Amino acid sequence: MAYGITVLGERISYAELVGQLLALAVVFLAQRRTLWTWPVQLVSVGLLFTVYLSAHLGGLAVRQLAVGAIAVYGWWAWTRRRDPVFGVAVRRSTPKEVAVIVLAGVAGTAAFALVLDALDASWAPWPDSAIFIGTVLAFAMQAYGLVEFWIVWLVVDAIGVPLQLSGGLVFSALVYTVFAGLVVHGWISWFRSAKQQQLARTAAV
Repeated sequence: MAYGITVLGERISYAELVGQLLALAVVFLAQRRTLWTWPVQLVSVGLLFTVYLSAHLGGLAVRQLAVGAIAVYGWWAWTRRRDPVFGVAVRRSTPKEVAVIVLAGVAGTAAFALVLDALDASWAPWPDSAIFIGTVLAFAMQAYGLVEFWIVWLVVDAIGVPLQLSGGLVFSALVYTVFAGLVVHGWISWFRSAKQQQLARTAAV
């Protein structure tokens, strides 16, 4: 992979630099619930796919393909869920949905980790798998407008930072750290919006 510049003493490729900066932009766009969230996400995943593939992190590479597919769906879904007052409609997850999300996260992580290990596609199959499954769940929840997708992102960040550092992707680890702060802000923003939308729906009944 062609390398571009040095950041924090580490040589990083232009693909990693631009891909991660666009990933940060996606968080800002998602906070504002703008449709630009999804096309920017598609460009980011295309670049990061090549980065993770070269770093022998199969789970993170495959994750980009899954995120790309979900981004296409999310783009379509958000065009159909727009509200003239609040923008994209968002809401809190129900207890049943939370239970399904947790179960899918645990089962999916275990299953995909075994696949990565069997194929020798990752040197860290379990955290690699957890990040993959968590990311897929987070973007799927985001597409449905579920506020708790931000919490899933926090879990992904907590696993992703040490994994990125161990894989020599220092800049990506730094980006994941910045993600954590943005995610907290995004969760507060979506939580407030969901509360306002619920009150508006209740008042309209």
